[in-house]
Amino acid sequence: MGVRDIGLPERVPSGGGLPRRVSIWEVGPRDGLQNEKAIVDVGVKLEFLDRLAEAGLTTLEATSFVHPKWVPQLADAERLLEGLVRRDGVRYPVLVPNERGLERAFAAGVGDIAVFGSATETFAKRNLNSTVDGQFSMFEPTIGRALAEGLRVRGYLSMCFGDPWEGPVAVEQVVRAGKRLLDLGCFQLSLGDTIGVATAGQVERLLNAFTEAGVGIDKLAVHFHDTYGQALANTLAALHRGVSTVDSSAGGLGGCPYAESATGNLATEDLVWLLDGLGVEHGVDLGSLVRTSVWMAERLGRPSPSNVVKALAG
Repeated sequence: MGVRDIGLPERVPSGGGLPRRVSIWEVGPRDGLQNEKAIVDVGVKLEFLDRLAEAGLTTLEATSFVHPKWVPQLADAERLLEGLVRRDGVRYPVLVPNERGLERAFAAGVGDIAVFGSATETFAKRNLNSTVDGQFSMFEPTIGRALAEGLRVRGYLSMCFGDPWEGPVAVEQVVRAGKRLLDLGCFQLSLGDTIGVATAGQVERLLNAFTEAGVGIDKLAVHFHDTYGQALANTLAALHRGVSTVDSSAGGLGGCPYAESATGNLATEDLVWLLDGLGVEHGVDLGSLVRTSVWMAERLGRPSPSNVVKALAG
């Protein structure tokens, strides 16, 4: 299947202090595929990673060292990393849940890891079998050892806007948990709208609360799901507040195995179209990326949910 050549959107820069360049943290190979029921062949995953790099993406979250019992789709993490042909200038972070996962990351020669925390008690219990406070006792030795070995550590914080069991999440609760991850040594904190309920006003309020608490906007990234069709609007709100790292998933793949109401991530193609229209640099070739998502959709046996992919794939 080809890709329609209709050019790029007209570039009309917007006011409000938009960043000159946005770093796209591509989560498709990990977060995008982790909820697929049919196991995707490791060879397909490796080609997916290579195609994404070819399209110009420079941060590709490759896999996770979570126990295979909990996420069977990622049980091939070691084989994938062994077969990965790393490109110059591309980083391949992996998700590491605990010290056991960190040992696997060391053995695989990983240079970048991410830890995944929760802002709410119920999700901490379901996802980590812990509490909000208890999770930091688990993260502390993991992050400390990783930093001592020269690894970069990113922190994810889930349920930052709403929780399917607890409802709306207090801003103060999110800021408190997020600051603890940063204080442990994470170079960046990704704020997750895990079930896709956030609105632009909530995004602005939370980002303001972090900066008022002394956290620089350069330390923050955003991770939106598109359950209610608000992911792009929320992203634009974050950009206007100065956020310059956005998580997205090629083709809009993804969900969360521990939160059934979570649907796909913000599609990388939709994000790129937005950034192109705003005149914000990102380094990604849209046509190449769309072809990659069409290719992956064919292997998964269903069309991509990305609006831009649907519009351009002919």
